[in-house]
Amino acid sequence: MGRRIGFARWRSDVASGGNRYDDEISGELRGLGIELREHPVTGAWPVAGPGDRERFATLLEAEQRWLVDNIVAAAAPEAIAAATGAGRAVVVLMHYFPSDDLSLPSRDRAALAASEERAVRAASAVVATSAWTAREVARRYGRHDALVAVPGVDAADPAAGSERDGRAPALLWLARVTETKDPLALVDALAQLRELPWTARLVGPHTAHSDLSRELRRRIAAAGLADRLEITGPRTGAHLEQIWQRTDLLVHTARSEAYGMVVSEALARGIPSIVPLGTGAIEAQQGAGSAFPPGDAERLSQELRGWLADPELRRRWRDLTAELRPRLPTWTAAARVIAGAFPP
Repeated sequence: MGRRIGFARWRSDVASGGNRYDDEISGELRGLGIELREHPVTGAWPVAGPGDRERFATLLEAEQRWLVDNIVAAAAPEAIAAATGAGRAVVVLMHYFPSDDLSLPSRDRAALAASEERAVRAASAVVATSAWTAREVARRYGRHDALVAVPGVDAADPAAGSERDGRAPALLWLARVTETKDPLALVDALAQLRELPWTARLVGPHTAHSDLSRELRRRIAAAGLADRLEITGPRTGAHLEQIWQRTDLLVHTARSEAYGMVVSEALARGIPSIVPLGTGAIEAQQGAGSAFPPGDAERLSQELRGWLADPELRRRWRDLTAELRPRLPTWTAAARVIAGAFPP
């Protein structure tokens, strides 16, 4: 395609779906012949200070075409408007809604909702990571032309699971320990299922929110689940794949979710999931499992009980994942959507 695009991206210090999406898309855009120039954006985004925003505004003068991560754009609508007003093409990539981030103070969340609306309206184009996110952009901000670039997923070997080896069904929760990801909902749900056979792992970074991490461990101990529910911390590479291979069911409890790459990664391994209703995770799941209202531990417990107690249901969910695995989205397709958002 022979075009040059600047990519203004902010990288989390810990592993995240946003980091992974940006990394994969960068490689795929270059594979399409685009000269992609990555410009790391530093600062406390999305709650950035005046100096951070000024530096970002200056950065946008360096290229004529920009892909901007919305964790940055949401806090810098004036810079987006100035760039497009000067004739630059600015495509905002919507990973998530900062105003939904429960780890932020309510005042900051309200301010971000207002500032992100201005940024989205000022952008040349908007790319969302799911159809759900695109609908939310339309509902929240009145912009109805967002393109959809669903995250790809790498092919993987089907998980053997634990149940097929005669062990208790193995559950996996894989995310950062934050209020938004809501691991407490899983603990509270499993506390009601002590009489059933199961094991569970909570995998992911858990040191950023110390109060929540302490409460998580306290509830596990109080429920008498310490011998069945393990907090492993982050795992990557072969160590994470070993956990995937022993998993029978993914449980995703996020209060807000733009897509849920972990759900499609489970699907690639033939693992069904239980996900939160009214979020992009429903889209990623494609019906291979069930759903519950976010934050409703009672309903989650009911869904888990149904799966744990019904071997036929477990078989049907596994069979559905086998049907869906060959048709999972690709990173190349996502990159083509993003490339198409820019003028020729």
